[in-house]
Amino acid sequence: MTDSTFSDLDHYVAQPRIAGLSLNPAGTRLVTTVQTLNHKKNGYVESLWEVDPRGEQPARRITHSPQGETNPVFAASGDLYFTSARPDAHDTDPDETTALWRLPATGGEAHVVNRRPGGVSTILAADQADVIAVTAPLLSGATDETTHRKLHQARKDGSVQAILHDSYPVRYWDHDLGPAAPSLFRLDADDGAEADSDADTSQAEPARKKLTNLLEGLDARLVAEDIHLSPDGSFALFGLRILEARADTRVTIGYVDLATGEWQILLDDPDHNYTPGVISPDGRHAVVSVANRPTPERAMRPVLHLLEISTGELTALTDDTDLWLTATSWLPDGSGFLALADHNGRGPVFRVDLDHAGDTVQAQTVQITHDDATYSEALAAPEGNLAYGVRSSYAFPPEVVRIDVSTGETTRLLNPTPRPELPGRLEEVETTAEDGVRIRGWLALPQEANPDAPAPLLLWIHGGPLSSWNAWTWRWNPWLAVARGYAVLLPDPALSTGYGQEFIQRGWNSWGDKPYTDLMSITDATVERDDINESRTAAMGGSFGGYMANWVAGHTDRFNAIVTHASLWALDQFGPTTDMSPFWRRQLNAEMEATHSPHAYVENIVTPMLVIHGDRDYRVPIGEGLRLWYELLEKSGLPMDADGTTAHRFLYFPDENHWILQPQHAKIWYEVVFNFLAKHLLGEGTSLPKELGLTPHVES
Repeated sequence: MTDSTFSDLDHYVAQPRIAGLSLNPAGTRLVTTVQTLNHKKNGYVESLWEVDPRGEQPARRITHSPQGETNPVFAASGDLYFTSARPDAHDTDPDETTALWRLPATGGEAHVVNRRPGGVSTILAADQADVIAVTAPLLSGATDETTHRKLHQARKDGSVQAILHDSYPVRYWDHDLGPAAPSLFRLDADDGAEADSDADTSQAEPARKKLTNLLEGLDARLVAEDIHLSPDGSFALFGLRILEARADTRVTIGYVDLATGEWQILLDDPDHNYTPGVISPDGRHAVVSVANRPTPERAMRPVLHLLEISTGELTALTDDTDLWLTATSWLPDGSGFLALADHNGRGPVFRVDLDHAGDTVQAQTVQITHDDATYSEALAAPEGNLAYGVRSSYAFPPEVVRIDVSTGETTRLLNPTPRPELPGRLEEVETTAEDGVRIRGWLALPQEANPDAPAPLLLWIHGGPLSSWNAWTWRWNPWLAVARGYAVLLPDPALSTGYGQEFIQRGWNSWGDKPYTDLMSITDATVERDDINESRTAAMGGSFGGYMANWVAGHTDRFNAIVTHASLWALDQFGPTTDMSPFWRRQLNAEMEATHSPHAYVENIVTPMLVIHGDRDYRVPIGEGLRLWYELLEKSGLPMDADGTTAHRFLYFPDENHWILQPQHAKIWYEVVFNFLAKHLLGEGTSLPKELGLTPHVES
């Protein structure tokens, strides 16, 4: 039976999706998260699955609920903690908040450990001690859980949603910040909630535990995704965002004693940003990333350092490695650590070996894996010679694998989901840019593409812009287009990661220069192939890729159609309205905004454009899409029909954000895009989704 994953959008959005990995301290249990379509088919739910590290037993599902379960973390005891909004048999709280749950290693049912107003966000566990910490939102007027609960109830009773801000930022990606901010809590026994020892234990409520705030008096913003517990559970390192004048921020590293709650800033420098990383098995060192703060003249360059925690002394480890490495896991003997980085259109696992001989530390970075894949997880096993990871590529979605640390040999374990059958083939392409620099990318082709039946070409431009087309994506998946007969070019132009610092600097603060000419150079090289139809091409991109699509539209008429999603249009407008203005203000100066803003070239646009934007997009606010749409109709060089209509189209999602996440809307997105492409590249009429409420349903 033919795999219909990519030929049927209903099957595609229903495809189970793997993400994340947790390994227990003994190295005997692996747990990953699988996302599946809910019963209403308007969202996804996650469940936890156990994967056999030996690769002998099939994966098995270990949690079941309509609400789903996320964030699996093993404690030193072997218990599995996770978060879920599902109700508990003993729970009388009517609020469907995300609670902290525990699944005992000894067996039995999972139960709620703590449920609080505002929920629990992330879980952290010490490897060698029974210490659990969590991040959770704390209202700014509260220092403990009692006052937080009272203030939360007051807002709820008053039906108040308003937030009074005194600093920046106020939004992030797709959600409002405040009035609560993340804080770090220690999980403690709550004597008042202990079960009665004389009671029937089969019916007794499992003991609830309380949360103790560890960061009282914190006058900066905790970076909740950058927290690491020491293996013995005695302290934690955390990222801290310091607010500066003129709405700017810098990131530092804090240290907190998990027993006393005493905390201090460990590293701080106004010229650098610091990101804490994994802590060594003996608790003496940590890997931290140190990056210069970017300016319009100079890109940031993160370099891994070894931090001696007792003294605060830093030693550069990867200064001579021209890659942006992220440490993921120490080797159990402390001789080094595993790290990930984009590299040449892949994302291998690296090992950084440390030599402490003498008074200095010497480091050597060695690439371990050499498969055509990108790793998002790499966890060292206690055995020392093994690691477990999650990898993907454009040939397959994320999957759990075992890695031999010494040889780099990888073994695909028995995963919860099989690999889907691809409707085409994947090739690597490259060319030389006008300044002599190598430009490469991936080309996904239909199996039937040949000189007698050349395929129309879609140039897909990645977002970021500091990223790479090197891993599977469910949102911009080229195989859906390949199944409809298109070839998809996925290039990495200037600003892409994985090709060295100078490759990034080539496009820094000049987006319309080398990034644009690189894209045109590799497109030129690709359309010279005899299995590509040079006369039927389109350019597509989202976010920064949408910026580039807009720039392309104003600088060439070579394409038959252009699709621009969540795109930057007027840079002087985007800069102060995005959710992270200081980040962009440090990269884009006034000259860049004046010279490289796509809106200045709207009168040159003669190619039909499909504009797509979500109203809840805070990274690239809806104003960009609205202004682009109006100015296309008002000023573009594409003639408007006598009845006031145009060949341009605007697909608007009132309740989506930077990404189109709801499955029913993802289907609409693809159907409208493929309809637009069919019309302008193939001259064909195809049906628009009836859910759009349009009559007739076919555009020809």
